Amino acid sequence: MLKRISNFFTKGQRRETVGDRLVIPTGQHSLSPRMISRDARKVVEVLQENGYEAYVVGGSVRDLLLGLKPKDFDVATNAKPAEVKPLFRRSRIIGRRFQIVHVQFSRELIEVTTFRSNETKGQDKKNGGNRRQQTDSGMLTRDNVFGSISDDASRRDLTINAMYYNPTDNSIHDFANGMEDIESRTIRIMGDPATRFREDPVRLLRVVRFAAKLGFTIERNTEKPMRKLAADLSHVSPPRLFDETLKLFMSGQGLATFWLLYEYGLFDHIVPALGPLMKDRGGLNSQLVEQAFTNTDLRIRSEKRVTPAFIYAVLLWPSVQHLASQYQSQGNSPAYALNKAAGEIITKQVAITAIPRRFTMPMREIWDLQLLLPRRAGQRAKRLSEHPRFRAAYDFVLLREQAGEDLDGLGDWWTAYQEASEEKQLEMASAQNDAGKKRRRRKPRNAKPKAE
Repeated sequence: MLKRISNFFTKGQRRETVGDRLVIPTGQHSLSPRMISRDARKVVEVLQENGYEAYVVGGSVRDLLLGLKPKDFDVATNAKPAEVKPLFRRSRIIGRRFQIVHVQFSRELIEVTTFRSNETKGQDKKNGGNRRQQTDSGMLTRDNVFGSISDDASRRDLTINAMYYNPTDNSIHDFANGMEDIESRTIRIMGDPATRFREDPVRLLRVVRFAAKLGFTIERNTEKPMRKLAADLSHVSPPRLFDETLKLFMSGQGLATFWLLYEYGLFDHIVPALGPLMKDRGGLNSQLVEQAFTNTDLRIRSEKRVTPAFIYAVLLWPSVQHLASQYQSQGNSPAYALNKAAGEIITKQVAITAIPRRFTMPMREIWDLQLLLPRRAGQRAKRLSEHPRFRAAYDFVLLREQAGEDLDGLGDWWTAYQEASEEKQLEMASAQNDAGKKRRRRKPRNAKPKAE
């Protein structure tokens, strides 16, 4: 694949520099219109037929150049949202901070964005509020200043995402030497890194995500302010930060992403409760998290189901255990201590990444079952095996043992139990009755003495 890519960067170039861009014509790159989805090509065609500029842009162009399958296709145009919408029957304008048009086809949704500009002056109320607003820290809160394709390219986050493909003439318009960075496998932020990160702190996470996903190296000037600006993630809304964590943790490159987040001090601002408990990379907590991401990556690559509930249950478990042990040392029962600790840890985490209730409830059930699975004598084993969260809790036990925690063979016991016949299961459960110890009969509290 690398050999194929290198062939597209020939020294005897027939590429042409037009204004502020490098135009790479057909025959000088690996793309062809048939690689683009039919619906995306249709959107570009309709816009161009109506006198507008239109290009397939961003991640799909990057991924196709790298021989990867794009997740979706986006289109950029100089047509304003109010001008795009009437051209397509099933379309709607969405967004406040950043207005875009969603064009719905039978199976595919094409996102159409209008070229943006960095200008801060001027308004265009007729076309949906053409204005740009920032907080004192520099973070953008509204970004609907429209501009040219050159303006739009200068605003994109990474150089490898600033390439525009025109399927009509099969040309690539490269505004920031993105093709060179693809060849050198480099992640480089557009413009001044500190300014761009302050405008939108999520760009810190995007740099890490793409570096992990593509196996690229983060360019020195790009990485220089990342640790210093990590705290700016606190300005990101909890719902948006939760969505970003799903992209980070469930990308199929979760382990590589995690250690990059950890290296640049970003993870401490995503799951702050875990940081103080992971000082030793070789420790049990670090091994638990590393093993969880390893397993998750394998499941995703095998196209098996994964859930954010399990991932967050792992990430918060060391904190829950630590706090629960403190409550238990104060004389509380293990169940009460765990329940109280779980509630407090989840409440603090939801304020940072707004984990929906449909995930927090399964998380708590997985944790509760960690106390119950060792108590498997008699009919308890059967009842536990029928619990809706049994499989997730069992996987959690196996994960803890994989990470090096000694659970006295609990995982092996439950593995054997599930594979055993019903008769054998009864035998296994009976053997757990405290090695044949008989329960002592307790006297009633208010028992009356026998009459003589």
